[in-house]
This record gives sequence, structure tokens and C-alpha cells, in this order.
Amino acid sequence: MKISNIRTAVLGTPWRNLTYVVVETDEGLTGVGEARMLNHTDALLGYLAEAAPNHVVGSDPFDIESLVHRMYNLDYGRAGEIVMSGIACVEMACWDIVGKALGQPVYRLLGGAVRDRIKAYANGWYTVERSPEEFHAAARTVVERGYRALKFDPFGPGTMELDHAETMRSVSLVEAVRDAVGPDVELLVEMHGRFTAATASRLARLLEPYDPAWLEEPVPPDDVESLAKFAARANAPVATGERLHTRHEFRQLFALQAADIVQPDISHFGGILETKKLAATAETHHVLIAPHNVGGAVLTAANLHLAACTTNFKIQEHFNDFADSFVKDVAPGNPEVVDGYFALPTGPGLGVELDLDAVAEHPRQQANFNLFKEGWEKRDTTG
Repeated sequence: MKISNIRTAVLGTPWRNLTYVVVETDEGLTGVGEARMLNHTDALLGYLAEAAPNHVVGSDPFDIESLVHRMYNLDYGRAGEIVMSGIACVEMACWDIVGKALGQPVYRLLGGAVRDRIKAYANGWYTVERSPEEFHAAARTVVERGYRALKFDPFGPGTMELDHAETMRSVSLVEAVRDAVGPDVELLVEMHGRFTAATASRLARLLEPYDPAWLEEPVPPDDVESLAKFAARANAPVATGERLHTRHEFRQLFALQAADIVQPDISHFGGILETKKLAATAETHHVLIAPHNVGGAVLTAANLHLAACTTNFKIQEHFNDFADSFVKDVAPGNPEVVDGYFALPTGPGLGVELDLDAVAEHPRQQANFNLFKEGWEKRDTTG
């Protein structure tokens, strides 16, 4: 079997464009991959247009290690977010093809299941005004949907520091959410790399009464020393990693014991197997893995297969129960979250089928999503 062609399609929403890659073979089997590029969709499409004839077309989709190695190394330049995302789309599509060819779910080809269900947390649920009343009501919808964990960034457009008024406002939002969901639901507090270590440490102390299950990306992702400084002060677990794109970028983080949970994004990290390799290294440092996932149904499927077969997996991020409901409809087949958990995928390959006609009904939008702009949490850039 050889790869004969790759095609791309973009699904638009008010705040994210999702790029799908369909890998075709000369035997008629196809596979699909997905990435959400934050404001860089054209760059991804451009890379794929060049990579297809240079590295992909003519390859055996079973030879995934060889394909990833060529795409990563043979262009000579250092691979970053764009290249690793392109590799990831093709890589997960190849796993989809291999699973379909063998009639097996992908996780069974990566060592088999180590759990019978996959814990999930909700994100994208707080598209409301930054008031305690609004956050309280929105959080209630999450637990009513069955989730037992939810993540949110209460800090508005904060950068480096927060003045006293904004600090108190942010803390009041966390207090409101804890009050809404009760003591038994996990609160995952996101900081989006906004702060200095000193500011993040002060916020961590103020949030202690609300028992955050983790504090995520407290400092910019390229400052591992500040992250280690923060981790040494924080009482809550520290999570980070969505903006690191290769295994090599995690070496110093592990050496400095700067995080308790790592959060690689499969779609920006070279794919499923690359992420599983990172998980194995994390396990040798007694670090858990909780992959970042802001994608649609195809990327969610890839995450579920990784979670199913990874021993140090902690919890899976999921947006699509609270944002852009049609995103799930274009690639049906995933299990739903029930009582806070996904069941294991059951179909061959990734277990989802992309409907390109449905994708075409939601054309790409000129979304310029800026997490440092007032009102970003409403996730609507069309106004």
C-alpha cells in the first residue's frame, strides 16, 4: 500500500479554524488527521503543500516511524509548531489507515488498553461576562452535563502582573465557581503563560482556599527556570506543555522538576506516537500526562486512543460539549462524555468518519483569536 495523495479541508468557527488532512492510498483506504492552528492556518496549509510531494506521497502508511523521521529531519531547518502540526496531521491519518486495514482500534496497535474509561474535563464553557454570578451559572451547566472536572482562566487579559482590583475580581470568579460546583468537582485553573513567577505565586496563594487541582502554564512557556521557581513555591500541582512542540524541549523541564503534569498537544507534537514517547519519558520522572486538546472530533479521537493505552495518563481536555456543537457532527463516531468519562473508542482506526460535505457547510472564518484582549473568553472574533 502506498500513499497516493493528501487533501486538506478547513472547518470555520467564530474563534477557531480546524484543518483536516485526508490521506489517500492506492488501495482505496483513507485516513484523517486534524489540527487547530491559532491564527496560522495558511502556514500549515503551505507546509503540507510542500511536504506532500517531498516526503509523503509514495510512502507506505504502515511505515510511520520512517515517515515522521523524514518529515522532521530532512528539511534541515528546526521543526517548530507549523512543521510538527503538519507531521501530526499526516501521522494520525496513517494510524487511521493502519487501524482500518487491520480492523483494529488504534490503541490496540499501541500496546492495548490500560483502562476501561477515560476521565474528561470541560473547557470552553465560560463564554460569559467576567462576573461571579455569570461564572457561577455557567459552571452549574458543566456539572449538570455530568462532568466532574472543569478548567477555566479567570484572569481576563492579564499580562505579567495584575493590579489589586483585577486580582480580587479574578479570585472572586474562582470562589464563585467553587461555590457552584461544590467540593467534589476538580477545578483546573489556567493561566495561559501570563505572569511573572512572583505574580503567579501570589495568585496561587490567594487561590489555595478553593483547592485547585492544578495551576496551568503560570509563566511563559520558554522560561523553564521561572516555572521551576514557581513550582517550588506552589502547593497545587503544576501543569504545562501545550506550547512545547518536540520531546527535546521537555528535557530541561524534567531535569528541573518544574511540572507535575505535562500537556503536549498531539496535533502540534508530531502525532500520537511522538506524544506516547514523551509520556514514557514523563513516567520515568513520575510525571503525569494530560494532553491539551482544543480540536474537533478527529483530534479528540486521537487523544482518546492515546489515553486508552498510556499508563501515566491523568485526564483529557474536551471543548466540544460547550463550543460550536456542529464540530462534533462533521466527524461522528466518538463516545460521549457520561458521568465525567469517555468510554473507549470501538471502531477500527480512529473510529470517526469525516464528512467533507458537512465541513463545507461551515467555511473558514477570519478568526483572530487573541487571549490577551479584553473579552477573549467569549470566544467570538466575528464582531
